[in-house]
Amino acid sequence: MSSLNNKTAIVTGAGSGIGEKTAEMLAAEGASVVLVGRRLEPLQEVAKRISETGGTAQAHSADLTIGDEAAAVAQFAIDTFGRIDVLVNNAGFSSKVRSVRYVQPDEWDAVFKVNMEGVYRLTQAALPGMIERGDGTIITTSSMAALRPGILGGAPYSAAKAAVRAFSHHLNSELREHGVRATVIVPGEVDTPILMGRPSVPDTEARQTMMQAEDVARCIHLAATLPQRTVVEELVVMPTVLRDMSAEMAVALAKQS
Repeated sequence: MSSLNNKTAIVTGAGSGIGEKTAEMLAAEGASVVLVGRRLEPLQEVAKRISETGGTAQAHSADLTIGDEAAAVAQFAIDTFGRIDVLVNNAGFSSKVRSVRYVQPDEWDAVFKVNMEGVYRLTQAALPGMIERGDGTIITTSSMAALRPGILGGAPYSAAKAAVRAFSHHLNSELREHGVRATVIVPGEVDTPILMGRPSVPDTEARQTMMQAEDVARCIHLAATLPQRTVVEELVVMPTVLRDMSAEMAVALAKQS
């Protein structure tokens, strides 16, 4: 029997990258997966692939910068599949302007709304059923920028990812006695579409040393499928070979239009 049979998982940012690979892995373990993102078409494509391989998935469009929409994802999952067992808070993005000297309030706020507020609102909405059953797993993708903040990740993203890392550890502190466990994944560079938002987009050679989306998805899979008696509180993963980022950092330091 697959470890997630008869369970429901929500995966945000499921239309591409880490979220896409995570959704496929959890569905292969037997979970019914709610695929969440802003654009419906990529989610539907992922859902179709999962269905064609014998899995169960439902696409759901939501703008996670809007707190009420983030919270409503939980009710959609309950209405569709009856429960929430695993929540993967994976959606996120960084600002185009990375320097604290130049980033504007609207960009700062947007980064925090997705990376922190959206996580808080959706997690809060998913908790009642988990607490009632005494069983639930919440996995959140943070970033190495939370541990080593710098210009490459940018001021808003580094701060937001540090906040969400602390939030995950708080969940364990408050809720582990209720059977709810929380994992924060802290990855270094990953070759995903989020790289296209960098002030200097890494080229093909640079991407060859990076982790791939499936590498991080395997970490999420581990946290979701371990016996409920065990929690991975934090998992830090990095590329084996670290590359020279000085040229990209110089571009990020400059004022962006």
